[in-house]
Parts: sequence; structure tokens; C-alpha cells
Amino acid sequence: MFEGQPKGLYALALANTGERFGYYTMLAIFTLFLQAKFGYTAVETSTIFGGFLGLVYFMPLVGGILADKKGYGKMVTTGIVCMFIGYVLLAIPTSSASGKPLMFGALFLIACGTGLFKGNLQVMVGNLYDSPEYSSKRDRAFSLFYMAINVGALFAPTAATKVTNYVLGHANFSYNSQIPSLAHQFLNGTITPEGSATLAGLQSAQNFVGDTATFCNVYIEKLSEAYNYGFAVACISLVASMAIYLICRPMFKHADYNSKQQAAVSGHTGPELSKAETKQRIIALLLVFAVVIFFWMAFHQNGLTMTFFARDYTVKSVTGIDRIGFDVWNLVLVIIAVYGGFSLFQSKTGKGKVISAVVILASLAVLLWSYSTMTPVVEILPQIFQQFNPFFVVALTPVSLTVFGYLANKKKEPSAPRKIGIGMLIAACGFMILAFGSFGLPTPSTVETSGIDPTQLVSTNWLISTYLVLTFAELFLSPMGISFVSKVAPPKYKGMMMGGWFVATAIGNSMTAIIGYLWGGMQLWLVWSVLIVLCLLSALFIFSIMKKLEKVA
Repeated sequence: MFEGQPKGLYALALANTGERFGYYTMLAIFTLFLQAKFGYTAVETSTIFGGFLGLVYFMPLVGGILADKKGYGKMVTTGIVCMFIGYVLLAIPTSSASGKPLMFGALFLIACGTGLFKGNLQVMVGNLYDSPEYSSKRDRAFSLFYMAINVGALFAPTAATKVTNYVLGHANFSYNSQIPSLAHQFLNGTITPEGSATLAGLQSAQNFVGDTATFCNVYIEKLSEAYNYGFAVACISLVASMAIYLICRPMFKHADYNSKQQAAVSGHTGPELSKAETKQRIIALLLVFAVVIFFWMAFHQNGLTMTFFARDYTVKSVTGIDRIGFDVWNLVLVIIAVYGGFSLFQSKTGKGKVISAVVILASLAVLLWSYSTMTPVVEILPQIFQQFNPFFVVALTPVSLTVFGYLANKKKEPSAPRKIGIGMLIAACGFMILAFGSFGLPTPSTVETSGIDPTQLVSTNWLISTYLVLTFAELFLSPMGISFVSKVAPPKYKGMMMGGWFVATAIGNSMTAIIGYLWGGMQLWLVWSVLIVLCLLSALFIFSIMKKLEKVA
């Protein structure tokens, strides 16, 4: 799986891992922070969340255009500095009034920094594979690169959870998902009698002695402070990312060139394309971009409505074997066992097979010991569910590479556009699972005003199963789409076209807010059904233009 790849791939992937760890730590708690600190409604939160994600993924277009003229490496380092300043501003505890302008300024800096960093780093990865000796490994390389991104994302929800629990525990509080909303309703005078009764019970459970107004203010302050500390984790991860990038730069320095710089070094700009060929390639890319808009609209519900679902409708603790998945180190052991299994079958020497077998047995033994020492009941916070998608990505990447490699040897591997279409169909199946799990549940409006009976809370497995299926869709779509862009984009417009991929992602991310707007009086199964229909229509569209796309692939 890792054989024959240039060293520069691993250096760039590790630099991205550090940055993504910080970003996803922030994203795991972002919507929770907005509602806890400022009392934003679901609609307001959805607007801010969608707008921020849209800007994050729109700015790579600007970053790509700048890099096509100034160079990719310069933009990457500038981007890291911008993001660092943004995370520092988010980490500063503030009052509600002064916190809003500071927060929006921080989000703008993070978006600008991401725009300079993300797409240009991936262009350099693509440049590593422009040479004939590596060109056939491009798709596999982007799958490995994508896996590295998710290694960072895997640990992010746990980091956010640990920090939240530590800060609240230090203030003699514990997390309860219902308190922030009810506390804001009490303070602004909109709470119902049922809500007041629920809040009184929650205050008693927190062992807080004092009036309700003081409890509400103190709890909101401490929970907001916990989220501020979570944002500070991102600052540390960016320092690590910058260090990796600078130290390992000799490994990929030869890939840091745009078309003008390549001409200065080698005297040519690579293969010349006619105006017709250039136009044909750009049109093909734009058609793919149009499809992936709806995938990202659906997929990035993980930080919005799927987090709301985890907070409001999913059980607050797990027992039995379900506990395994809520300790990130258990998930790491599972990943090690999976990779050991692939190594066992792929090793060409007896020694290699023995080492792989030992690794598998050791990881499973440690996993069994870890399970036996876990507390009988594990309390869970809503953001922890976001670790399952990156876990599945990392664990399933060797599976996808093996399957696609086998099909490639048989000359039956689907083209990148066809994989994207299949991914859209799989995404629809993922939201079908969540729709089935939502039948009979009260509407979000009902839960917000009156709470929910604990007997109505659903199993964690509904969300986990949805994340599993969406991960299959992601593996078909995202790394293959990035690889397709790096391969098909006209040489003079590589940065711009990679930026275009992120603009499509930006539009999709902005449209996540649409589903947030439905989060109120509509039945939940209908909310998820909107996403099912959009994914199916997108798949139908891309299959209808498949011949045009495969002509340039």
C-alpha cells in the first residue's frame, strides 16, 4: 500500500495531519459553542456554520490564483500563520457582547488561512506525480493523503471532549446537553413551565446551591470557557504542522512550482493543450464540481444537524460492547489490527508474516484488556460521534485501495467520475439509515421547549451506522475527485482548478444551513429524506454525462 511512493507525500501528509487535527477539534465543538455562549437558535447557528464552512472552502480559489502567480510554498506558510492567529482569538475567553466581533474576526482569519494552505498543499502533492515514474500511483497517493488528514480528525473529538470535561469538572460541573438552551431561555424570559421544572431538576443534579439565574450564568460561562480551551488545542497543532512542513521541506521542494517557475527551470511548461482541449477539460471539471456540491451539503451535516441529533436524541451513556467505540485508543488498536491483517496477506517473506501476526495478536490482546478495564457505564458527549467518520476512513482506506487495485489489475476499475456517481448513491443509503432511526421521535421544536423523555432516546448505533455508510461514500468521492482535478486540470490553471474544487465544496457547505433551517417543526425522517433525494438526483445527473467526463479522465 505504501510501497513506491515518494517521501514528499508523507511529509506533506503529516503537515496536513497537524493542521486538520486543530481544525476538526474546533469544528467538533463549534456549533455547541455558538449555542452555549451566545444562545443562538438552530437557524442562526446553521447560518453561521454554513457561512463559515462556505468561506473556508471558497478561499482556496483565491489562494490558488495567488499561488499560480507567486508559488505554492509561500502561500502555504502564510496560511498557517493566518490560521494560528485566528485560533488564538477564538481561544480568548470573552463576554457575550465583546465575544461576537472577536469570534467573527477569528473565523475570517481561519478561512483565509485555510484558503492559502489547503488547496496549494494538495497541488504540491499532485506535482509529485507529474513525473512518469509516479504517474500511475496518483489515485493511490491521494487516498493515502486523505487517510492522513483523517488521522488528525480521528483524535480531534476526543481532545475537545477531554478539555470540556476537565474545565467543567474543575468548576464542579458535568456536561448536560439540555442546560445551555434552557439556561438561555430562563435568562431571556422565554422558558415554559415545563422547561422551568426540567431546569430545576438539572440544577439540583449539578449540586449547585444558589438561585437559578446565578446557576444559568455560571454554567454558561464555564461551558463557554471549556470550549475556548478546546480552540487553544488548534493553536498547538498548527505549531506542530509548521515545524513538520519546514523541517521536511527538502523532501518536496522539487514539487513546489507553478507553470511559470517550471518554465524557468526546465525551459518548457509541460504538455501544451489547445484552446479546445483546455475548454473541454474545464467544462468536465465544472460538471463534476456541480455534483459534489450536494455531497458536501449532505456530508457536512456531521457538524450541524447530526451533532444536534447526537445531543438531543441519542442516549447519553453506553454499556457493554458499545463502550469500545467511545475510547479513541480502542479505535487505534482496531486500526492497527486491520493494517496488520493486510500486511499479513501482502508480506512476501515469512519474517514479514510473523511480524504482522504478532502485531495483530498484540493489538487484539491490548484491546481485550482495555475493554475489561473500562467502567461499566461510559458517559458520552455529542461531539464524540465525529470521531467515527475519520476512524472509518483510516480503517477502510486499505480496503478501498486493495479493491481498486484488484479491479485495476483486471482492467475493470471504475473511472474517477464513475466512482463519484457511486459515492452519491452510497450517501443516499447512509441517510436512509438515519431516517429509519428517526421514525416516531418528537420534533426539535418540541424537544427544545419541553425536553425529551429518556425512554425515547435512540441507540448510538443509528448514528455510527450512518457514519460508516457515509465514509464509504466519501472514499469513493473525495480523494478520487481531488485526484481527478490534479490530473485533468490544464497545467496553467492547476491552482485555480483545485480552488474550484473547494469552491464547489464551499457552496455545498453553505447549503448545509438549508437543512438546519428545517430543524424545527418538521419531522426528523422528512429532514433526512431531503438529503436522500438530493443525493439520488446528483447521482442520476453524473451518470447521464458519464461519457463526456470519461473522455478527459
